[in-house]
Amino acid sequence: MTRDSIKNLIIEIIENIDDEADFDNLDPDQPLRDQLDLDSMDFLDIVMELRKRHKLQIPEDDYPHLASLTSCINYLEPLLENA
Repeated sequence: MTRDSIKNLIIEIIENIDDEADFDNLDPDQPLRDQLDLDSMDFLDIVMELRKRHKLQIPEDDYPHLASLTSCINYLEPLLENA
Protein backbone atom coordinates (compact mmCIF):
# COMPACT_ATOMS: atom_id res chain seq x y z
CA MET A 1 0.00 0.00 0.00
CA THR A 2 1.22 3.48 -0.78
CA ARG A 3 1.37 6.27 1.77
CA ASP A 4 -1.59 7.95 0.03
CA SER A 5 -3.59 4.71 0.18
CA ILE A 6 -2.91 4.42 3.89
CA LYS A 7 -3.93 8.05 4.43
CA ASN A 8 -7.16 7.46 2.52
CA LEU A 9 -7.79 4.27 4.50
CA ILE A 10 -7.45 6.07 7.84
CA ILE A 11 -9.68 8.93 6.68
CA GLU A 12 -12.28 6.47 5.38
CA ILE A 13 -12.32 4.58 8.68
CA ILE A 14 -12.72 7.81 10.65
CA GLU A 15 -15.52 8.97 8.32
CA ASN A 16 -17.34 5.69 8.95
CA ILE A 17 -17.01 6.21 12.70
CA ASP A 18 -17.87 9.93 12.69
CA ASP A 19 -19.62 11.16 9.55
CA GLU A 20 -19.36 14.73 10.82
CA ALA A 21 -15.55 14.69 11.05
CA ASP A 22 -14.08 17.77 9.38
CA PHE A 23 -10.88 17.02 7.46
CA ASP A 24 -10.63 20.44 5.75
CA ASN A 25 -8.18 21.92 8.24
CA LEU A 26 -6.60 18.70 9.43
CA ASP A 27 -2.93 19.08 10.33
CA PRO A 28 -1.40 15.66 9.63
CA ASP A 29 1.22 16.17 12.35
CA GLN A 30 -1.19 17.02 15.18
CA PRO A 31 -3.12 14.46 17.25
CA LEU A 32 -6.23 13.23 15.47
CA ARG A 33 -8.14 12.92 18.75
CA ASP A 34 -7.76 16.63 19.48
CA GLN A 35 -8.53 17.84 15.97
CA LEU A 36 -11.49 15.57 15.24
CA ASP A 37 -12.85 15.31 18.77
CA LEU A 38 -12.41 11.53 18.85
CA ASP A 39 -12.85 9.78 22.17
CA SER A 40 -11.15 6.60 23.35
CA MET A 41 -13.93 4.40 21.98
CA ASP A 42 -13.61 6.02 18.56
CA PHE A 43 -9.87 5.36 18.68
CA LEU A 44 -10.46 1.70 19.56
CA ASP A 45 -12.94 1.48 16.68
CA ILE A 46 -10.16 2.61 14.33
CA VAL A 47 -7.84 -0.08 15.68
CA MET A 48 -10.56 -2.73 15.41
CA GLU A 49 -11.39 -1.72 11.85
CA LEU A 50 -7.72 -2.04 10.88
CA ARG A 51 -7.74 -5.50 12.42
CA LYS A 52 -10.92 -6.45 10.56
CA ARG A 53 -9.88 -5.12 7.16
CA HIS A 54 -6.20 -6.06 7.17
CA LYS A 55 -5.76 -8.64 9.94
CA LEU A 56 -3.46 -6.27 11.82
CA GLN A 57 -2.76 -6.95 15.46
CA ILE A 58 -1.76 -3.61 16.95
CA PRO A 59 -0.44 -3.97 20.51
CA GLU A 60 -1.76 -1.47 23.01
CA ASP A 61 1.81 -0.28 23.61
CA ASP A 62 1.88 0.86 19.98
CA TYR A 63 -1.29 2.98 20.16
CA PRO A 64 0.74 6.20 20.58
CA HIS A 65 2.12 5.54 17.07
CA LEU A 66 -1.41 6.14 15.78
CA ALA A 67 -1.81 9.59 17.31
CA SER A 68 -1.52 11.74 14.18
CA LEU A 69 -2.24 11.04 10.54
CA THR A 70 1.49 11.17 9.74
CA SER A 71 2.41 8.83 12.58
CA CYS A 72 -0.37 6.42 11.50
CA ILE A 73 1.05 6.33 7.99
CA ASN A 74 4.61 5.85 9.27
CA TYR A 75 3.56 3.03 11.59
CA LEU A 76 1.24 1.25 9.15
CA GLU A 77 3.37 1.55 6.01
CA PRO A 78 5.67 -1.43 6.75
CA LEU A 79 2.73 -3.47 8.09
CA LEU A 80 0.66 -2.90 4.95
CA GLU A 81 3.58 -3.13 2.54
CA ASN A 82 2.09 -6.11 0.70
CA ALA A 83 -1.58 -5.22 1.12
